[in-house]
Amino acid sequence: MREEENKRSSQNSSFKRFFQKRWVFPAVYIASAAIILTGLLWYQSSGNVNEKSKMYDYNATDVPGKGFNQPSLEVNRALENFKMPVTNADAVVQKQFYDFEGKKEQQEAALVFYNNTYHPNTGIDIALKSGEAFDVVAAMSGTVTKVEEDSLLGNVIEIEHDKGIVTQYQSVKDIKVEVGDEVKQGQALAKAGQSLFNEKAGVHVHFEIRKDNVAVNPIDYFEKSLSALQEAKIPAAGKKQESSEDGDAGKSADDSKSEDGSADDKKDSADDENPSEIKEPSDESSDSLDNENS
Repeated sequence: MREEENKRSSQNSSFKRFFQKRWVFPAVYIASAAIILTGLLWYQSSGNVNEKSKMYDYNATDVPGKGFNQPSLEVNRALENFKMPVTNADAVVQKQFYDFEGKKEQQEAALVFYNNTYHPNTGIDIALKSGEAFDVVAAMSGTVTKVEEDSLLGNVIEIEHDKGIVTQYQSVKDIKVEVGDEVKQGQALAKAGQSLFNEKAGVHVHFEIRKDNVAVNPIDYFEKSLSALQEAKIPAAGKKQESSEDGDAGKSADDSKSEDGSADDKKDSADDENPSEIKEPSDESSDSLDNENS
């Protein structure tokens, strides 16, 4: 018992001697102040980091709405060229695009007959020689903006590739995409089908490329980049059609004139062959007849 008491008393005396030294309390004060100041600085710096992280989106890129971890379809589109909307090697262009500046024979071949009227083909019609169905694929990466059931056109899919630039796929069935889907070039969209507008084509896909709602010849842009169409100067919708209609109107007027002239000629010839009245002989003719009789 005495030994333990002696130990405790010796420890207490050593603590007392330690705190009796002059430098102990200032040292403890400085150390405490340093710890507190370090804690304040650390807390303040961590708050600034949080504020900066809120101010700046480190996942953002130069492309609006896209992050580093998200696929950049815009970049893909810039590097892609327009492709045929089919992958089957046996596919052929059954009917070409109607070019208002093309030759007459080419224009006649690019007309679609529906409801007793000939309509200019605003795209190209693609089919297999065998007449079988085939996969219809995206001609370029983009966003699906329209999926419509249309008995006349045979259903419609529209994909936007840039502002004002879209591709349309008509006469399709078994559609595999929905509005808002991001599709990649070559991705299957549907199967080729039939349409009432062009029944003669059978199983086919009607493919269009449009800029600002004006149809352009897809053949002119296959294997060309999106920028080629962006930089192209496309005439306003209906401009070529109006001039063509004026020409057709003039042609119709000329034809009607020609028909009227032909009718007049036929009428004159008919009058010569079948006179409606018998002419009275003249006085000179009567005198000559009397002399001959005498």
